[in-house]
Amino acid sequence: MYLVPPMADEPPPAYVAFVSCHLDELRRETNRLVGGDFEAGHIYMDVLVDVASHWRRLSWQRRLLGQPQAAYAYLRHRLEVRTKQWRDDQVYDVDVRVLQRPQYAPALYRRGGSIALLKAAVLPDTHRSGTMVRAAADAGIAWCQAYRRQQWHAIGRRIAFGILLIAAMIQAMSAISVDY
Repeated sequence: MYLVPPMADEPPPAYVAFVSCHLDELRRETNRLVGGDFEAGHIYMDVLVDVASHWRRLSWQRRLLGQPQAAYAYLRHRLEVRTKQWRDDQVYDVDVRVLQRPQYAPALYRRGGSIALLKAAVLPDTHRSGTMVRAAADAGIAWCQAYRRQQWHAIGRRIAFGILLIAAMIQAMSAISVDY
């Protein structure tokens, strides 16, 4: 029996809905803050993991304390913290410039391209598009990482409790042996 039950191993539907609602904005903002660096994907996933780790507390704040924007405020806070950590880890001054994305696609479809590229226009698309699929995948990955983090924290708490218990027993035994 738990006083506070452990974190579920699957993300709740409310968390997936939250991620799907804010994922595009989070990705754009992360890319903007780090200047399009490849680390942007790691940063926004770390932010989602932080939100997943505190999801129960955030949902309690929303329901019991009447703070409907608690999860979004925490997401913004963690994005600022993670971006600041990224900037502090840089060995050089960060010069952020947002550049336009190059258009490579038209050059690939010129005459003389591969047969696969010529057939691609005729075949139906197998790519799963949509923000809901991406959001569900990112939410599942973030929740899994948060679940593993929670398990490691539980192991650390048990080890710390065991060490403190052994130290208390040694202290008690030494106090008893001094009395005799």
